[in-house]
Amino acid sequence: MAANSDEILHDFPSFLRHFKDGRIERYAGTDVVPASIDPKTGVQSKDVEISPENNVSARLYLPANATPAKKLPVLVYFHGGGFVIESAFSPLYHKHLNLFVDEANVVAVSVNYRLAPEHPLPILYEDSWLALKWVGSGQEEWIKDYADLDRVYLCGDSAGGNIAHHMAIRVGSENPIGINLRGVFLNCPFFWGVDPVGNEAAVSKGVVDKLWLYVCPSDSVKGCDDPLINPGMDPNLARFGCKRVLVYVAEKDILKDRGWYYKEALRKSGWDGDIEVVEVKEEGHVFGVLSPDSENSLAMLKKVASFINH
Repeated sequence: MAANSDEILHDFPSFLRHFKDGRIERYAGTDVVPASIDPKTGVQSKDVEISPENNVSARLYLPANATPAKKLPVLVYFHGGGFVIESAFSPLYHKHLNLFVDEANVVAVSVNYRLAPEHPLPILYEDSWLALKWVGSGQEEWIKDYADLDRVYLCGDSAGGNIAHHMAIRVGSENPIGINLRGVFLNCPFFWGVDPVGNEAAVSKGVVDKLWLYVCPSDSVKGCDDPLINPGMDPNLARFGCKRVLVYVAEKDILKDRGWYYKEALRKSGWDGDIEVVEVKEEGHVFGVLSPDSENSLAMLKKVASFINH
């Protein structure tokens, strides 16, 4: 072991610590739970490999009342975690998806993409795009038997919301076979920018700025005004691949004003769809994932279920 092995190169509290010798110690999101039949909701889940050579996989969910006679909307979900922690198999997301699938009555595909810094951006986007095209191929048994690929919805929280947004842009730009994207739900999406928005001036931007360059180290020129993190700078924003968007933001979240700014940016781009932003009082970042049984979280799921089954 090198003499300087305990010297810290990067430290992001609540996310990870990166040592100078290359070791990475993640503070959260490393626990996993097996796929199962959820005793509370009756939702079934199973794990599938999408691209073994790229280590891209997913956890699929099927509601208790699923039947081939009545195919259901498809929810493609991208987990959060700052692009550096969490997985589709963590206890946090497993519970969230069980409740989500039960409430919305959908077939869900929770994508497990590779993480930075070992796999810096844009690798995570490519993994997610690979997964979305795999869904559209309709070859997997549960998707073929129970899913209506004419009703596909993209969802994600925090960094996963960022990913869902970029997948929607790509759907609009490339029109993949098998995907009819009907709507997008972003839960406290991770967007940012060089110039402060709203109350961000009162918040230290340094940590978020540093995290972005850590997960996307090739972005040293554009920094936080890269379209990957600042949708207002994206010349392709008007190509957003569906006409309906629902965004949730939380009053106590430093990303809150970015959610409102996102609505403004979409409308200014020339995109002609409908976007609704819902701000939840007295809540923090991704409260719906962190406290899934709370009154506000359950109310959010009901709202999203209505959005999907509109």
